[in-house]
Amino acid sequence: MTAVAVLAAALAAGLLVGRPARLPRPPDRRPGVRTLLPLGVLPAVVLVAGASPRVLALAVVASAAWFAGAALWRQRGARLAAERTAVRVLETCEQLAGDLGVGQPPGPALSRAAAGWPELDPVARAFTVGADVPGAWREVAGRPGAGDLRHLAAAWQVSHRTGQGLAEAVDRVAERLRAGQATRRVVRGELASARSTARLVAGLPVVALLMGSGAGGDPLGFLLGEPVGLACLAGGLGFGVAGLAWIEALARDVDRVG
Repeated sequence: MTAVAVLAAALAAGLLVGRPARLPRPPDRRPGVRTLLPLGVLPAVVLVAGASPRVLALAVVASAAWFAGAALWRQRGARLAAERTAVRVLETCEQLAGDLGVGQPPGPALSRAAAGWPELDPVARAFTVGADVPGAWREVAGRPGAGDLRHLAAAWQVSHRTGQGLAEAVDRVAERLRAGQATRRVVRGELASARSTARLVAGLPVVALLMGSGAGGDPLGFLLGEPVGLACLAGGLGFGVAGLAWIEALARDVDRVG
């Protein structure tokens, strides 16, 4: 009955969470309500069902594991999205440098760049109406992964104030961004082995459980049925999540420093 209660509570939490929305949303580093919901719903359902303290503790551990896994998944998705944005930034700088280098005016060059990357529409509109173009660049640079656009904003501002050739300034920015991307690729390649090792180590306890069950033992019964087992389960999940979070933090630091 206890297993049925936990399973029913998990299904109820999953139904309440539902599928992720399809509409695009602005990036948000805070965990959403749908992510936090199972953290309280599952223990509440188990408590209302009148389950034993052991089952309640198991529900709390399962909810915490859900929350931690969802947070890691969100961080990974945000990191990959930022990496894709950084690639678009480099492509934009190279395109602008090429267009300006062949004598194309800044307005059409910005319009062409915005046609390939709609996030640059505010910059193109700012140039069209004679507004603050460097400020528009800096506004777009606030998006995750687009921080390198601040260099382009500075180059644009210096060129406007000093009369220096804009094409030359943008070309130097593109060269600097290419060097930075190359460095980040090398560091990410070195970090990939550590990330793979961390994921492998995080999955080893599952292999150990299967081996223990095959040898005639009952490791699941110990982990789920004894207070010491629940403590070991919570500690193991905590250390595993901490290791994965540490690797993701290193990956974020690479992008921040690079």
